[in-house]
Amino acid sequence: MHSSIPSLGRVMVFLAAALASASFAIPDWGEEGVQYGQLGTDVTLPCPGARASSAVRWRRAGAAALPEGSVIQQGSLVLPSASPALGGTYSCHGEDGSLLHSVSLRLGHLPGVPFVSCRASDYENFSCSWTSSVETFLPTRYITTYRKKSLTGEEKRRNKNGHVGLCLQDPSRPGTCTVHRSEFWSSYRLNITEVNPLGFSYRLLDVTMQAIIKPDPPEGLVVEPVPLAPRRLHVSWKYPSSWPKEPHFQLRFRLQYRPVIHRSWSVVETVNLSEVITDAFAGLEHVVQVSAKDFLDAGNWSEWSAEARATPVRDLVSTASEETTTDARLESLAEESSQAPNPEPINGSDPLEKTAVLVSLGIFAFFILAAVLVITILIWLRVRKHGKDKTKPSFLVAATHLKALPKAQIL
Repeated sequence: MHSSIPSLGRVMVFLAAALASASFAIPDWGEEGVQYGQLGTDVTLPCPGARASSAVRWRRAGAAALPEGSVIQQGSLVLPSASPALGGTYSCHGEDGSLLHSVSLRLGHLPGVPFVSCRASDYENFSCSWTSSVETFLPTRYITTYRKKSLTGEEKRRNKNGHVGLCLQDPSRPGTCTVHRSEFWSSYRLNITEVNPLGFSYRLLDVTMQAIIKPDPPEGLVVEPVPLAPRRLHVSWKYPSSWPKEPHFQLRFRLQYRPVIHRSWSVVETVNLSEVITDAFAGLEHVVQVSAKDFLDAGNWSEWSAEARATPVRDLVSTASEETTTDARLESLAEESSQAPNPEPINGSDPLEKTAVLVSLGIFAFFILAAVLVITILIWLRVRKHGKDKTKPSFLVAATHLKALPKAQIL
């Protein structure tokens, strides 16, 4: 939006109101003897000391002649379609060669609409940063203001100008400004205006605190191995110092870790200020980072913290195995150097192999015992069934004999 746009009147009114309420004025460049011109347009250099009836001669410092195509009209020098090569010092002289006026010409472009982004590192203040969209080749300054979009009745009575305030610029951080004591649930409209000697251009940006909240990275990250736990690392950290310690605005955290020799990260989320990694690789150095976000999921995750590194304790079985292997190698080397036979055999077996053999023998013994038990049960059942078959015929014979006797004999 340049000064040549038809809506310039409304823009100027808005800008003037903002500047007046902020007690801020468009800067005075204060460079005496300097004239600014826009590249690609006709630039006219006046000669204030010339008389209307007298002839004027123009000269360019360091050049024998004036630029090609330039003309003198009523004492002024006109440079058509100015290019960067036409910059320099020009002077006009009277008929007698006396110096009437000297001017340094600086050429550049009108400001472009700046690129603006805003971020809140806490819920009380937010900052905005900007970059120019056009390289103007001219001195440039910025006017940064804001206003609250929705006001209560009391705020409207206290701020008749619409609560326009300055977004304060910090000289030590060029291209940034900060709005202090902002309200977390409110919306604001930022006006970042870029100004140079040829004109101005501005960007309006609506800001909602919940959308731009982005905490600073957590601080004080410490990673330590857990004694007697070869797959564990204890990780702790602190809130960023820029985040106010209030119970109503807390943070949640995201932890990422990996062995140094691997590329893929494992990620864990927590609301605590410490976490125990339970799936680390024993004996391998791990790199750990942590980031933070608003507890209610507003805004964005912070950048990752600085890296911290630690190595879990080594597995005791693996350590014993390595020591046994090392001892065997040392004994082998000693035997080779002495060239003497060793009557005692070297026990170079792996403890894990011994354990596997014992487990295999135990399983084999279990199956043998189970088979013996099953065979015993089957034999017992067979013997019992055979005994029942022998008892049944004698009982039937006795019953038949009793049935055949006369009733009186039975009684």
